[in-house]
Amino acid sequence: MNKINSIRKDWKLIESLIDHNSKILDIGCGEGELIEQLEKNTNAKTHGIEINSQLAKKAISKGYSVVQGDAETDLSQYSNNSFDYVILSQTLQAMIKPKNALLELLRIGGKAIVSFPNFGHWKIRIQLLFKGKMPVTNILPYEWHDTPNIHFFTIKDFLSLCSELNIVIEKSIGLSSSGKQFDIPNSISAANLIAHEAIFLLSYKSYEPIKLKSSKKSFVNNSALAKQ
Repeated sequence: MNKINSIRKDWKLIESLIDHNSKILDIGCGEGELIEQLEKNTNAKTHGIEINSQLAKKAISKGYSVVQGDAETDLSQYSNNSFDYVILSQTLQAMIKPKNALLELLRIGGKAIVSFPNFGHWKIRIQLLFKGKMPVTNILPYEWHDTPNIHFFTIKDFLSLCSELNIVIEKSIGLSSSGKQFDIPNSISAANLIAHEAIFLLSYKSYEPIKLKSSKKSFVNNSALAKQ
């Protein structure tokens, strides 16, 4: 499977996780290909942010609501719960602070959809073991010296981070290099080995306000937000 087909499969799965008529922010939207798909197939009200000014201009020229900006810094400009879904597709590994990025996604969106290449895939392990060099694959096509990716992580790494941040995983799907899809929770260790990439639907746990006897004030016991 080539890179383009893999990404399109990824987009189709993302679409399947989204309710119709939702308000969506696509981070790293490029020319707006996924935005076009979601508007057409789910009647979504879409917005996008793209760091590359030329790609952002192309998206705008197509009539899409896209701004040129850096998600590392510009997401703070969005209010809490501005969107039903925030999408980060094949981008988390290229962000300087992926932990902060996840927290921001779930601050500005009711739910987040995150997809990423799985560095635990068996082909990557074999290349490292027998060649002793950083792997080059269809979904990680760059050499070590020119890759935009700065954080390589596995499905298990991502699951651990979600647990640390009290993030609820509502749905998780693995994609093999042949395009076969499967539910990750059925076998996490196997998924970590055979999944070429992964797609996660995320939300926050619900917290009830805790009333203090010694004070008239109340607060929400949300440890994930407190870590920001």
